[in-house]
Amino acid sequence: MRDKTHIEQVERWADFVRNNPDKWKPVHTKLINAQIIKARGFIDRLAKTENGKEKIIEAYGIKNKNIYRKLLGS
Repeated sequence: MRDKTHIEQVERWADFVRNNPDKWKPVHTKLINAQIIKARGFIDRLAKTENGKEKIIEAYGIKNKNIYRKLLGS
């Protein structure tokens, strides 16, 4: 279960969104984009490790043989 400070932060964000309809979207977009960049960076680094590509295939449950071959370079 989350603690009280998490609930307070969620409430502050909800108030910010409600009171700043034109300001919250750029802030939110910046956060989401940063998360995607971090995730892609991790995947790129993992792919360069030993058995990294196989780990990616397993983690994402990739079944498409074309993607599988592309990742493994075969």
